[in-house]
Amino acid sequence: MTDRKIINDPVFGFINIPKGLLFNLVQHPLVQRLTRIKQVGLSSVVYPGAQHTRFQHSLGAFYLMSEAIEQLTGKGHFIFDSEAEAVRAAILLHDIGHGPFSHVLEDTIVPGVPHEHISLMLMERINREMNGQLTLAIQIFKNEYPKHFLHQLVSGQLDMDRLDYLRRDSYYTGVSEGNIGSARIIKMLDVKDDHLVVEAKGIYSIENFLTARRLMYWQVYLHKTSVAYERMLIHILLRAKELAGRGTELFASPALRFFLYHDITPERFDADPVCIEHFVSLDDNDIWTALKVWSTHADKVLSTLSLAMINRHIFKVEIGTEPFDSNRMAELTNRIARRLRLAPDEVRYFIDMQSLEKHMYDPADDSIDILYNDGTIRHIAEASDMLNLSLLEKRVKKYYLCYWREQ
Repeated sequence: MTDRKIINDPVFGFINIPKGLLFNLVQHPLVQRLTRIKQVGLSSVVYPGAQHTRFQHSLGAFYLMSEAIEQLTGKGHFIFDSEAEAVRAAILLHDIGHGPFSHVLEDTIVPGVPHEHISLMLMERINREMNGQLTLAIQIFKNEYPKHFLHQLVSGQLDMDRLDYLRRDSYYTGVSEGNIGSARIIKMLDVKDDHLVVEAKGIYSIENFLTARRLMYWQVYLHKTSVAYERMLIHILLRAKELAGRGTELFASPALRFFLYHDITPERFDADPVCIEHFVSLDDNDIWTALKVWSTHADKVLSTLSLAMINRHIFKVEIGTEPFDSNRMAELTNRIARRLRLAPDEVRYFIDMQSLEKHMYDPADDSIDILYNDGTIRHIAEASDMLNLSLLEKRVKKYYLCYWREQ
């Protein structure tokens, strides 16, 4: 009888899951729920191969964490077996609080409740079920454990979360620019004064990592078509929420119905255990099934947008560096209202202006430091002779004007 389970991953090959706590976590229903939630939300509308799940990502991050622990212990940094198990449990559960389409829910039916907060709630729930076996993992996750570098491996500039999702999302989307050298970066990791550092000979891998991250955000995660598709879904859920508030009968799974017909504040989400029970019942299937049924609903706004979502009739998008002119917005609004014969309070669901802001590197958040052979440390901005860190540190803001595309 083996003391481990082996999972074959298309990105990293065979992943060993030790029997015991870690295997029990992989098998847990709350982790298995992630098999029904897409990793990159609606990005498959642009990249059809992007069908991978948050479960696959969690396993990949777990694999990289195992590799990182092995590298650091091989360099003489003593890590207890209990710490190694705990930090691997923490990365395995780091995304457990994601709902279907992630930030879409945070903007609509579960406003003000970030997935990181829900992840911690669920980790504490599993910890109670497992009689405290996750206590150390939770301390590391919350950065309350004395060895700070363990937390950095879970949540930091070079954490295993980022190293997996860039490599994995690049693989499944086919965007080769995001294919970072995760193995090389992990081999170059070290610890100095309880801070994660990178050996000097790994500097070019870090430069590639930061550049790849910037490219992946603007080319994949914030691609204009993906943004437009996501805005459509947000408007559909907001319309459904409005109709539910009026008492209109809508088809929905019990979990989705709960959030449509109740106003859930962050305070209520924390205090009422019914909220988290319904949340963990939600996955991508709840939303898509509702959309299919809503496509024939009597409400014109809900049915038109739902049918468009199903048939990939996506909002048209214009991108600018400044907010769009109010006259332009008014002209589009009037044109859409006439075209679809919509009332003034209905047409707002068919036009949207959204600003998105992103920077790829914030040294104040968690700096990337380069370790030289003589023991000195230099910040990546000083150590790099070819990377313009000022571009990565600069916050890039773009305005997306999304509106109904005429047939």
